[in-house]
Amino acid sequence: MNDNLGLHHLTFANLNPTDQQRLAMDKLRDAYTALAGATLNIVPPGPDRTYVLRKLRDCAMWSNLAIMRHPDGSPRS
Repeated sequence: MNDNLGLHHLTFANLNPTDQQRLAMDKLRDAYTALAGATLNIVPPGPDRTYVLRKLRDCAMWSNLAIMRHPDGSPRS
């Protein structure tokens, strides 16, 4: 169901992950943490490294959202 803005009514809802979703999110979090560590160890300090780390954080967030929602914004059951 969409509201009058064209967004799914649960677009901004706070969802609690299922146990299976939480396990998937934990695996990805570990992978992003490892990649962030490698980035800190390999990429010289500076604005480019900061950008990469911020994008990794964005990717981690969007990955979690993708695990918990269908493409239309509705929660996965």
